[in-house]
Amino acid sequence: MANLASTYKSQGQLKKAEQLFLQAIETRERVLGDEHPETLNSRANLASTYRKQRRWKEAEKLLLQVTETRERVLGAKHPSTLTSMNKLAFKGLYRP
Repeated sequence: MANLASTYKSQGQLKKAEQLFLQAIETRERVLGDEHPETLNSRANLASTYRKQRRWKEAEKLLLQVTETRERVLGAKHPSTLTSMNKLAFKGLYRP
């Protein structure tokens, strides 16, 4: 499901991608938990989809949540945490 959503996103089919990412998040939260790395990956991908749709506030809110959770769960120096921070910084959104 998440892979198909990523394919839709790269093809520019952003509404389809958004819907599938939301379903993937719901499923991963239920099966893996709210803080599981794969759940966080789906949230980060949804945030990226929001950015492509120019939905800046929604993207920022979601990516901040992902970054804060990754920092708490994985640590500040974990590659996934650093990637999230980089995405926020790139858009001028990171506020430690």
